[in-house]
Amino acid sequence: MQDITSKELELISDALTAEGLICKKARAYSKSLTDVDLAQCMSLIADEHEQRYNALLNIIGGGK
Repeated sequence: MQDITSKELELISDALTAEGLICKKARAYSKSLTDVDLAQCMSLIADEHEQRYNALLNIIGGGK
């Protein structure tokens, strides 16, 4: 595996920030919505962004 450049690390860091924020917001919306279908949809969206967040974290060696 090649070393990550500082520019790539900066981009991954920005993507981590965005994915983390989207995940948190979607999770919060899923808990506050009264429509069960919409809440479930938001929960799935949160799960997808959490997976992306974890994948990015693994790229920089900070994952599980």
